[in-house]
Amino acid sequence: MIAEKTATPAQEAASAQPQVSRFLARQPILDLRRQTIGYELLFRTGWENRFSGESDDATRAMLDNCLYMGIESLTGGGLAFVNCTRDALAGRLVTLLPPEMTVLELLETVEPDAEVIAACAALCDMGYRLALDDFIPRPEMQPLVQMASYIKVDFQQSDAAARRSIRRMARHSRAAFLAEKVEDEAGMKHAIAEGFEYFQGYFFCRPKIVANREIPPNRMHYLRLLIELTKTPLNLCDVTRIVEMEPSLCYRLLRLANSALHGSRQNIASVSDAFLLVGEDRFRTLVSVAASCLWGEGQSPALIRLALERARFCELAAPLARENPTEQFMLGLMSLVDAMLEMPMETITKSLPLRAEAREALLGASSATAQPLRWIRGFESGGWKHDGGALQETLTGLYLQAVRWVSESLAESL
Repeated sequence: MIAEKTATPAQEAASAQPQVSRFLARQPILDLRRQTIGYELLFRTGWENRFSGESDDATRAMLDNCLYMGIESLTGGGLAFVNCTRDALAGRLVTLLPPEMTVLELLETVEPDAEVIAACAALCDMGYRLALDDFIPRPEMQPLVQMASYIKVDFQQSDAAARRSIRRMARHSRAAFLAEKVEDEAGMKHAIAEGFEYFQGYFFCRPKIVANREIPPNRMHYLRLLIELTKTPLNLCDVTRIVEMEPSLCYRLLRLANSALHGSRQNIASVSDAFLLVGEDRFRTLVSVAASCLWGEGQSPALIRLALERARFCELAAPLARENPTEQFMLGLMSLVDAMLEMPMETITKSLPLRAEAREALLGASSATAQPLRWIRGFESGGWKHDGGALQETLTGLYLQAVRWVSESLAESL
């Protein structure tokens, strides 16, 4: 007798949805000021932590994604670094993308023969920029080095001597050096000392922890307000009391209310009046954006955007995990607050009235409550793992919705 297996909610949903073979992830690329200049757009064929298909198929799928979703929304108006195969270059497939926003990232597997060199020269003449990925110095690469705008060097797979050799080969080119897989502050400092101008990796998400640091009072107000906004029904008295204690938030709320009153003679007599006029949804957006910016002072804007993307994605994905969307929004937003405040997550969560499951999710536990966070982290890194039939197409759509929502919210709320 064969025992029946109970399907998970995600498996049940997956069985009713068409499966797709295209996935999308982005990794930010930062400059010396830790400002985001663009994103590398990544392709995967599934949830496994590697790419396991044909490179040409991957490039075509990514080009299609960029056309369908809009390259501006994927990069926030910055540069799009797109992996290119020989076929995509020689066949001019990449000309589907706008040259002013596109960096053609030449994969290390592409041999620099006469056809490839001629194709790259023609594309550069059209305004496209060229990046050489995982660069290893070889004499036959010299023509491409002279055309390149960026030379990308894997910091995990190269030592200082190898990187000096790369710089010697490119000393007469106009290419800027981009350090990949910079994982911590020490690696960042080494890369800067060696003359690298651009950086890719997760070092900005893991700043040095300051021991025994206390949360400043105004930041605690935002944290407590986020907790209040997860409660059903909402306690307007408690929300109003917190807003009244935080002038910066009160000011933002009144500005938003004034915008809603445009052309009207109605006056606002209290914080609660402003809240009722603005509405709970817009107020929560205002709080989340303002909190992210406050916590992220001195940090890269990419960190703020990433926290907001996590918040919105977790909210949208909550029904798949049978979790509370408002709580999931808060968890997504707070998942990077340790990096923003430069404090251990354990210290932060001890000071907040969180459910035990929510606290454990922020501390890295594996559970239904933590599932949306696990999904979004997979999208960010491109390192997906098989999730038992998870709704692949739906999750990709939710991720893109979150990216668009953040762009609109940042433009509207501050």
